[in-house]
Amino acid sequence: MRFIGSILEKLQRHPKRIVFPEGTEPRVLQAARQFHSLRLGVPILLGDRRVIKERAEALNVNLEGIRLLNPSESEELENFAHRFYNLRKHKGLREPEALDAMTNPNYFGCMMVAMRQADGVVSGAGSVTGTMLRPLFQIIKKAPGVQVASSCMILEVEDRRVGQDGVLFMGDCGVIPDPTVEELAEVAVSAAQLARHLLSTRPKVALLSFSTKGSATHPSIGKVQAATALAIQRAEARNVDADFDGELQVDAAIVADIAHRKLPESKVAGRANVLIFPDLNSGNIASKLLWHIARANAYGQIMMGLDRPSADVSRGANAHDILGAAAIVGVEAVDYQLLYPGSGQALPGE
Repeated sequence: MRFIGSILEKLQRHPKRIVFPEGTEPRVLQAARQFHSLRLGVPILLGDRRVIKERAEALNVNLEGIRLLNPSESEELENFAHRFYNLRKHKGLREPEALDAMTNPNYFGCMMVAMRQADGVVSGAGSVTGTMLRPLFQIIKKAPGVQVASSCMILEVEDRRVGQDGVLFMGDCGVIPDPTVEELAEVAVSAAQLARHLLSTRPKVALLSFSTKGSATHPSIGKVQAATALAIQRAEARNVDADFDGELQVDAAIVADIAHRKLPESKVAGRANVLIFPDLNSGNIASKLLWHIARANAYGQIMMGLDRPSADVSRGANAHDILGAAAIVGVEAVDYQLLYPGSGQALPGE
């Protein structure tokens, strides 16, 4: 709770509107109640009002202070559909299809954020990843200067010797299956930016491999080495205040004694608070293994590189995880242009 406690305190000073497209999901209802009770802002639940109220009553969740909105009945439905049609007509989307899409809470929620009717969106607790990522990528463009969108899982463990006082940023654990050198470097820089933004300290970024500085040979190791060099270049060009090192095995990255034996001169080894995985298999497996085996608090996936703040949470998330992700998205929204200069531009035709 150390990390998330500081996030909650900051958001209490700058409350935000977070839209939850899965308004009938019990864990989301509980998270929304906590979001309002903690004075973090206004939670907006999407879905059939009758169903939301019935499930809230069954859970003994008070809906006072929580906004309920049914996309199918919204006065914004046609306006949102028209704007979505203009965004996607070059892809062959037809107007009736755009209208149908906007009755989907995930599409409607993303459009609310794009149109500044909400400050961030959190979904995914009751559906597979693509259900949320598809509308996000279709409606919310990449932030200026960002070449690829990705994600970051933030885990908080009891052992304060790990990462930054027990906090680890782990990317990409949810979006890019097999990143290229350029994509891997972009994930590393984006995760460093996010960690710097939320931790207010200099990130130590380790690009991970099964090898430490040439202890093994394989094409995948060369990719991590090249991505490390490119990440350093891009971070310098963007004035991202962070240290990068790779390729590193995970023990060399986070265990001080092992790092001292292997890489005594490294600024990152043994002190890494940002872990970058070489592919989605390793990232997703490692983050969920740590989450459940270490009983860590897990917040994410926090989306990186998009023009508006958002999170795609796991179907395994509990109400606390969802609340934490929502709070992080809210804190991002407080000063998102510091994270992504030039972000928050109007949609075409707005």
